[in-house]
Amino acid sequence: MKRAFFLLIGVIGAAGPLTAQFPGAGGANTTLRSGVVFEGYTFGSGLAFKSVHELTIPVAVVQRFGDRLTVDVSSAFASASVKTTSGSTLDLSGFTDTDIRAAYGAIPGRLLVTVVGTVPTGRAQVADTLLPLFGVLATDVLDFTTPSFGGGGGVTGGASTAFKLGNNWALGAAGSFHHAGSFVPVVGQGALTPGNDIRLRLGVEGPLGGKYLRGALVYMLSGRDTLSGQSSSFSGDRLLLYGTLSLPVGRSNLSFFGFNLLRLKARGVPTTATGAVRVPRGDVFTLGARLDRPLTPLLTLSPHVELRSESAGDTTFAQLGVLVRPGVDLRWRVGNQTALVFQGLLAFGSLHQPGLTISTTGPKLAAYVEWSR
Repeated sequence: MKRAFFLLIGVIGAAGPLTAQFPGAGGANTTLRSGVVFEGYTFGSGLAFKSVHELTIPVAVVQRFGDRLTVDVSSAFASASVKTTSGSTLDLSGFTDTDIRAAYGAIPGRLLVTVVGTVPTGRAQVADTLLPLFGVLATDVLDFTTPSFGGGGGVTGGASTAFKLGNNWALGAAGSFHHAGSFVPVVGQGALTPGNDIRLRLGVEGPLGGKYLRGALVYMLSGRDTLSGQSSSFSGDRLLLYGTLSLPVGRSNLSFFGFNLLRLKARGVPTTATGAVRVPRGDVFTLGARLDRPLTPLLTLSPHVELRSESAGDTTFAQLGVLVRPGVDLRWRVGNQTALVFQGLLAFGSLHQPGLTISTTGPKLAAYVEWSR
């Protein structure tokens, strides 16, 4: 049931930066995770911005209560800045929202029930002069660690299960419902009420001809966002397909990974109502490879490279940007309770507007620490 349990614990939600770096605390009762992430980009001529950078300090605490219940709390402090072509600077710093998550094994090894409460501790409301900063941070192809500083809080409930398929394969399934609270995003303007979100997921994993395959399909249904109870924004459902293929190479392990997030055409948009906004279709595509090479029993060096592309459009897709991101991770197990991860990468590519290509380069440097007992 080990492979089935992997799907069981990972089937709800997306891993945050700390969880992704430390994919499990084993049998530890208490786990503390933190780190520092710096990332930024410099843009060529053609945009209203010269550069953008962001510093994030994530913190997470995970506590196990017996064999069935796990509770974790996670938040972050972030600071972002954009330098415009006119010489001015847009800055924002503060804490993000706080997630409190409880996972209970209702049927051990078979059924996991998860509840997440998001406490609005972040910077949900800003001046309208800072909106361009959020536009840059939310650009999918740039993939910032903290694309948003806060909202109106919310609650998510979900359940997941997993089963063996034959002797070596496992199938996982999950569903969740998210309700977000209303908040005022811009000083002096109306309240924004985000639409509810439903996610359905199927995952499979197992050996394949000397390799190991993991894959999943996620379908996300989004309700309409409403501003001041009048104007509405309609976004299409999203379809996410991702997978990894791993194989041994001598003492190392080579993995190929990819995902494609497709935003479909919006449904139910009224043709006669005023204030109805249709969000265009969109697509984010990523393909990459990673080599995990043990240097010593305590040190692992992991060079990796990733291609990331974003496009959008109502009828035909137009490319918004392409980035190539080579980098390397160094993982160091310090004793039985502490692990460190150092990460560095350099992204280069271009952003696209009608008739215009803007060169883009930027680094990402990160250090993470995990302590468990």
